Amino acid sequence: MRAVQRDEIVDYLTYTDRREAARPAILEAKRLRRILVGPLCFLFENRETVTYQVQEMMRVERIVREKDILHELKTYNELLGGPGQLGCSLLIGLPDEATRDVKLRAWLGLLLTLYCELPDGTRVRATWDERQVGTDRLSSVQYLMWDLGGVCPVAIGCEFEDDVLVPRLELNEEQVAALTADLAEA
Repeated sequence: MRAVQRDEIVDYLTYTDRREAARPAILEAKRLRRILVGPLCFLFENRETVTYQVQEMMRVERIVREKDILHELKTYNELLGGPGQLGCSLLIGLPDEATRDVKLRAWLGLLLTLYCELPDGTRVRATWDERQVGTDRLSSVQYLMWDLGGVCPVAIGCEFEDDVLVPRLELNEEQVAALTADLAEA
């Protein structure tokens, strides 16, 4: 997928002025790419979601220095992946703090068990930056990359044994269409 370019990003004051008008479109883009598998939220990223994230970071942190803007662009563009790939933010949603702490320690090997299932039944495993995973606890936010060879998944699953986790969820037609369009853009 083509990276978001610097000239597509506006200063945070201009963005703030335009934010409310732009939000419905970005929320719809996220809705189509948000796949809930039990407490695991897979948010597949595209140029719209990355642009939004950069602009939001600039707004919240009041970023104005060019080098800092370029740093945000570089960081978030990494979520897009290359040809045939889909990038994904994994958000582990466990609202109770005590339960979350226990599960994030117990689920240390979770990332190894996540997969996207292709139409032919092939299961493709995610890759991630090892620096995101601690030695005794998983972070509740992870950034995953799926090298799908340009083929859109039909399901997402998890082979980790735990009564809270859902083993497999089929994608609906809207989700498949959105991810297919993202793969085609690459």
